[in-house]
Amino acid sequence: MKNRIFLLFVAPSVFMMLVFIALPLASVIGESFHNTSKVLRDEVREQCTPGFPSPVCTQIRQAFPVLKPDGTVLQETVWVGFENYRTLLQPDAVMAALAKGWSGLGALLSIDFYHALRFTLTFTFITLPFVIGLGLLLALVLNGLVPALKGPVIFVTLLPFIITPVIGSLSIRWLFVGDGIMTAAIAGLTGTTYAFFGQAWTIEALMILYRIWHVTPFAFITFYAGLQSVSQDAMDAAIVDGASRLERLRYVVLPHLMPLITFVALIHMMDSYRVFDEVVGFASSAYVISLQWLTYDFLVPDSAGNRAVGLAAASSMLTMLGIVILLVPLIRNTIRTHRSGRA
Repeated sequence: MKNRIFLLFVAPSVFMMLVFIALPLASVIGESFHNTSKVLRDEVREQCTPGFPSPVCTQIRQAFPVLKPDGTVLQETVWVGFENYRTLLQPDAVMAALAKGWSGLGALLSIDFYHALRFTLTFTFITLPFVIGLGLLLALVLNGLVPALKGPVIFVTLLPFIITPVIGSLSIRWLFVGDGIMTAAIAGLTGTTYAFFGQAWTIEALMILYRIWHVTPFAFITFYAGLQSVSQDAMDAAIVDGASRLERLRYVVLPHLMPLITFVALIHMMDSYRVFDEVVGFASSAYVISLQWLTYDFLVPDSAGNRAVGLAAASSMLTMLGIVILLVPLIRNTIRTHRSGRA
């Protein structure tokens, strides 16, 4: 009876996961091994220009899409195996770049996938410690304030997290692009005009600063909630034993918050590895691209109206694989800690 009730409770969730997660994922995996394109037919047409005493005519070969009886364009799907992955990863170009040593690094990063991968990893690993560190610092400071100030401080601190990411990144771009307010202020103070959107490293720095500013409130409110459940008996015992503030933080507070720190790290790494809003908001695709933006770019129709769905699917699978590789150490550590706690 208990098993039947359990199945009745979980059946809707399992069904929704199959329909909205498992089936789309299987479809993307299948698309990554295929290429879909329009069926074209070649026609030779004669094009004449006015001339005297007789016109000049030339034959032009043009490709036209084949239409179905209902008027839609006929498409064909071809099995290509791992060709889409080879097109993205370009193993031959990678081996040639690696053979040159450090001098081949520029050639390697000129390949779109590795250029996007480099920025994605840099963005993820630089923002992570700042988000956790600043979030924990704000939570500790707020926890020591008088109750009358806690409400207003929480409200002000959460404001950056409320702003829509694209709107926030657009606002930062308008502040620093061209004759923006911040650009004009810096130029007035230093006497030098800086083109913040004229090179990749300044764009990346602004993106990283914006992400830290935007996501730190999430870590802050999570850690602050965790601080409310710290055992007061353990804190009092540490004080009686003569533990300093740093020692109480290290041996009482941080072990208590470690599950939340792991949780924030997991969420932030998954979100940062899929960075997309900043690339769009900062209009940085000429200098800086991410893996998620690369997937989107493959889905933009070309001049012939074709979309590289197979390449987009392969890029999505490689992005997902990267997220799994990043999260495995954290998940394994969480499982190990949980098992040791139960033992």
